[in-house]
Amino acid sequence: MSLPSSLARHFRGVLFGGNWSDSNYKDQLADVDWKMATTKVAGFNTIAQLVYHATYYLPHIANVLEGGPLQARDKHSWETPDIQSEADWQVLLDGIWVDAERLIALTGKLPEATLWADFADPKYGNHFSNLNGIIEHLHYHLGQIVLLKKWLA
Repeated sequence: MSLPSSLARHFRGVLFGGNWSDSNYKDQLADVDWKMATTKVAGFNTIAQLVYHATYYLPHIANVLEGGPLQARDKHSWETPDIQSEADWQVLLDGIWVDAERLIALTGKLPEATLWADFADPKYGNHFSNLNGIIEHLHYHLGQIVLLKKWLA
């Protein structure tokens, strides 16, 4: 298996399942309704805020893999859309699943040499460090989501 295929498999695992941790966004969010997603616990971020933040970068990275510029800004990664209904929550989740599938497909098709090339700008490092980093970032926030779910249950 090539390294790009392996990275794509890791993306799929953390987002849709089939990974060694047996935990993923799709399964963990399946029983979260909009009220649970937007409930504040102590001083922590809400589940909705964590989901939005953790997945904010997916379409932006995909855009770079398609040859476009990097348009993500860290300050915008916490600007969670206003969720006032189950429909709002489902729109957010549905968009994430589409973005995830796009990034997974693009990652799996990358030429391996591209992994070692600069990502958008040399200051961001190479493609591998960015793709691997976003997978780590997704796992990190998934753990927080799981803990918040337990707290709210």
